[in-house]
Amino acid sequence: MATLLRKLCESASLKRPGSNPNPNPNPSSERVPSPLGAFDTLPADILMQIVRLLGPKHAARLSLLSKSWRSIVSDNDLWVHFLHTHHPHSALFAETALSSGYPLPTLSAPSSPRCSLQHVYALRERLPPSVVIDGGSGYCKFGWSKGSSPSGRFATFLEFGNVETPMYTRLRHFFGTIYNRMQVKPSSQPAVVSIPICHYDDTESAKASRQQLKEAIYAALFDMNVPAVCALNQGTLALYAAKQTSGIAVNIGFQVTSIVPILNGKVMRKVGVEVVGLGALKLTGFLRKQMQENNISFESLYTVRTLKEKLCYVAADYEAELLKDTKASFEAVEGLFTLSKERFQTGEILFQPRLAGVRAMGLHQAIALCMDHCYSAELAVNNDWYKTVVLSGGTACLPGLAERLEKELHSALPPYISNGIKVIPPPFGVDTAWFGGTIIGSLSSFPGPWCTTKKQFRQKSKLNRIW
Repeated sequence: MATLLRKLCESASLKRPGSNPNPNPNPSSERVPSPLGAFDTLPADILMQIVRLLGPKHAARLSLLSKSWRSIVSDNDLWVHFLHTHHPHSALFAETALSSGYPLPTLSAPSSPRCSLQHVYALRERLPPSVVIDGGSGYCKFGWSKGSSPSGRFATFLEFGNVETPMYTRLRHFFGTIYNRMQVKPSSQPAVVSIPICHYDDTESAKASRQQLKEAIYAALFDMNVPAVCALNQGTLALYAAKQTSGIAVNIGFQVTSIVPILNGKVMRKVGVEVVGLGALKLTGFLRKQMQENNISFESLYTVRTLKEKLCYVAADYEAELLKDTKASFEAVEGLFTLSKERFQTGEILFQPRLAGVRAMGLHQAIALCMDHCYSAELAVNNDWYKTVVLSGGTACLPGLAERLEKELHSALPPYISNGIKVIPPPFGVDTAWFGGTIIGSLSSFPGPWCTTKKQFRQKSKLNRIW
């Protein structure tokens, strides 16, 4: 690449006045190089391929040679390619749809970036990584915004301390443990934090509980001298991870499953957040019971969870699946395990909770109810905003779940609602919400409009106390 760049530079360089050894002063006798030098005769698409091969660093240097090279190198399509190649975490979507900060503008399609993509790329390259913490409902994931995966995992903040311990104290312990494990000073980088979806209702008491939790998160981090904090709920971050700003986020958490309608990044609580009393814990417990009834021996619940992750799936047609031979084996720490009908019966309780003795709506019924409410609310000019369903959570990674949900929704809803429904499996598996946080933390405008600083938080808290 360095050799190619040198040849490009040599071919495009003009001779300085007075450096010509030819004593003939007649300008017509001098051969004036073309703007692109020896590359001037090449087709535009070939030139662009050459610049792509050079990479972003050398392409930027090439733009200094002449106006013609600068025109080629500044092409947005070229930097779209570089963003996709060197910043793969939904960089273009983030810069066009999320750069303005919260609340998002009410646009039906992503807007253009406020500056050239070459400048956006340069800003992203210089941006130091931020700390991203997904609080989780089963366990927490934490790491750097420029990381390819979380640095570590451990219990969610809900498990720190006991029930009588004040939330602020638990959060200080929780965040302190994360920064210790990451071996970083809290004052060195801003943080993106996901908030578990809880306090679902739109009542005054639920609003107060949500606000108290958010303020406790901000207070704990600012007391640790974190310079700026962005706190968003898990459903919104999961939606961003799927390159969406509107839709229905379905999070299959540790104990419950939440169905959250989100329009332009904002949770539509007035439409209604549906909650199903089924989560990962219930599915794991159901599989354990099935294994015990079939005399399959195991020692730890961890083994059962591993088998659920490795062998279980969701059947497209439950009744037809019962007639098939579905035996499969997996070598776990405790030995070789073979499952049969348990493989798809475990996931089936999401659609038929009664199989596990749970009195609740099926997941498809809860999503259909949420969609019906979204349709009736008529909140946007484009009333199809709720037809994209994004799944998140470890249990949502069960093979076949997205396809089965899409099928059931088409059956449960009238055509004017069901036409165009798309169910997206967790884009980044169990880490989907965490990756949504990395998208925010890697924005060229971060921390800027997305974050609250310690000073802003103190001023807002003071005003709230006054009023």
